[in-house]
Amino acid sequence: MKFALAFFVFLSIGLPAHSQANRAQATPSRQIPRAAPKPKLPDFSGNPAVAEFISQMANKHEFAPESLAEHFSKIVPNERVLDLMASSAPAPAQARTIVRSWRTYRGRFLTKARIDGGVAFWKENAELLAKAHDQFGVPPEIIVAIVGVETLYGRNKGTIGVLEALASLAFHDARRADFFRDELEHFLLLARENGFDPLKPVGSYAGAIGIPQFLPSSWRAYAVDFDGDGVIDLEKSMADSIGSVASYLKAHGWQRGEPVAHKVTMKSKPMDSWLDAGMLPSLLVSDLALKGVEGAPASPEMATLINLPTPGQPTEYWLGYQNYYAITRYNRSTFYSMSVFQLAGEIKSLMGR
Repeated sequence: MKFALAFFVFLSIGLPAHSQANRAQATPSRQIPRAAPKPKLPDFSGNPAVAEFISQMANKHEFAPESLAEHFSKIVPNERVLDLMASSAPAPAQARTIVRSWRTYRGRFLTKARIDGGVAFWKENAELLAKAHDQFGVPPEIIVAIVGVETLYGRNKGTIGVLEALASLAFHDARRADFFRDELEHFLLLARENGFDPLKPVGSYAGAIGIPQFLPSSWRAYAVDFDGDGVIDLEKSMADSIGSVASYLKAHGWQRGEPVAHKVTMKSKPMDSWLDAGMLPSLLVSDLALKGVEGAPASPEMATLINLPTPGQPTEYWLGYQNYYAITRYNRSTFYSMSVFQLAGEIKSLMGR
């Protein structure tokens, strides 16, 4: 799934010269107390939790403890990774006050660069996309849109060492440490299975790797050698990346030839139970139609109701089907999944011209 970029603007203000008397009469500036510096996180080499993890990897997977210890000695806890992860998940009290804007989010991804880039990417990889469609049933535009949203067609794959990112989160992120410890385990296994140095790959602050931004566990479970060279390479091989995106969606329930979503209108405010039903299609479309959801087709029979709010504008409502659900397994966000779907539509439309 995306990096937060911080822009700092420094203003240089010219001040007029003052006489000695004027300076003497000036009001002293108030001293603003500085925030206490964060305590330095302990190196991985001196962390008992890391030592325990190394022991577990040796016992469970027969890793050489001294080799793992050497890897951890060459990285340090990354404060930027921890800050980015913390900012991506506000505290519950903050989450209640955040105003979500579908139009703002959509505008980040449905850009001319991504639409035109998607057309160029499709043309350059037409045979691979057709092959993936034949084998997995996933249309080319969906694969193209996911790669476009994730890394702008392979241009922005991340710059943070994957081992350092995962280790920082595994041992210093209180909220999801267990999850990232599992990913760290998968990453070390992935490196051994594929014969690469775990210190080499770079990716996102969450440890996602390569053109399609797979976490290590997803790479090991769903990635495919789509170019048949005997190696699965999601960092450089466009073929493997395209095939692996299609493989992932197929494994998460993509249905060949079925629709993704339809836009609908509401006669009245939707029921809370509809909106709280989750992303998995569990609502009868016929029942929704009887209760005021207009524009719903007769098929598929089951759907989820998607609401896309924008402050100051009417909320958009869509019905999402099994294929929409498959996209949400890539990133569990309705905004993300709808951006992929709509970007795919724009790219396909432009290709058709």
